[in-house]
Amino acid sequence: MQRVLSSYLFVNRKLTAWLVGEVARAGIPAMELFCARPHLDYRSPQEVRELAGWLSGHNLTLHAVHAPTDRDLSPGRESGVPISICEPERLRRLDAVDEIKRALEVAELIPFRYLVQHIGTSRESPDPRKWDAAFTSLEPLRVFAKQRGVTIALENTPGELATPVNLRHFIEQTRMPDLRLCFDTGHAHMEDGVEASFATMRELVVTTHLHDNKGEKDEHLLPYEGTINWDATVQALAGGTATPELPFVLELKDQAAVAALDQASIASTLHAARGVFDKFELALSNKPAGSPNARPAPA
Repeated sequence: MQRVLSSYLFVNRKLTAWLVGEVARAGIPAMELFCARPHLDYRSPQEVRELAGWLSGHNLTLHAVHAPTDRDLSPGRESGVPISICEPERLRRLDAVDEIKRALEVAELIPFRYLVQHIGTSRESPDPRKWDAAFTSLEPLRVFAKQRGVTIALENTPGELATPVNLRHFIEQTRMPDLRLCFDTGHAHMEDGVEASFATMRELVVTTHLHDNKGEKDEHLLPYEGTINWDATVQALAGGTATPELPFVLELKDQAAVAALDQASIASTLHAARGVFDKFELALSNKPAGSPNARPAPA
């Protein structure tokens, strides 16, 4: 099992060498960078080089980059000006594509495998013009990504637009077979359910966002703190996807204590994250014999 932590946990503060070191000390070997410029300015070669040094110094890898979703997202704010590849207005759409290209350029200094990309913003309706805009945006982006060794993975999000069914149909109908999917458990739990949603996306999933909620709000809780059935979820994630070993990426929400740089609280949160990974490993080891990726019982 690949253990990965998204830097979304720290998005309301500046990413620092100390925070990266704490991730490594928690025994988590890889990170996903959430692109928000106050968090880490992905447009700045100097800041990206600094991140490269921090990761290398702690033997961490950069698994993925989450494309920017908002412009001017500042500490203490939940959102800024949306960056959407589904924007029907041409100039805004081109501006969004340019911003995402800047995020992809991180791969020129720090190699990573996947760019996680939203289709539109949360709760958007499935307007055909938005799908046309997404196609127009992704045509150049997928070429730009491929030149840098990156695969774009579209994420299921709450609402009627980026549902598992719609994402799958979009890839099939646009004949862009190099696009893949990122499966988000929390978003699926709020909509059609985790297992049903994953079954729809399964063959195209290359990465994940794992977090919990109580079925109503996108809380990004630590797994086992909400109402998702994690034993069933882990069993579902264990086999039959587009990659032999699906990365387990924790995408947790920044808590007030973390934003305030309460060192004890950060260490406690990361220790809890490690415990969740350990629980996932235990669930995988108990996978029924004959199932995909089943592991032999210990002697």
